[in-house]
Amino acid sequence: MRTRLLVILFLFLVFPTFAEAQCAMCRAVVESESDGKTAEAINNGIIYLMAVPYVLVAGLFYFIYRKMRG
Repeated sequence: MRTRLLVILFLFLVFPTFAEAQCAMCRAVVESESDGKTAEAINNGIIYLMAVPYVLVAGLFYFIYRKMRG
């Protein structure tokens, strides 16, 4: 089970999905939408992208802590 999870994680990191829009295009879409759902979705994506490095670093420190402890 653990090996399968590592392989899936590796595949997600090696083969990222292609971006459908770039920064200028995202801004134009957000400004043209009136309902605000697109802006909320973009904000959620930004938070997701921001959180991933923190989770990875926390996992690394937890791994080091477990190895040092015993």
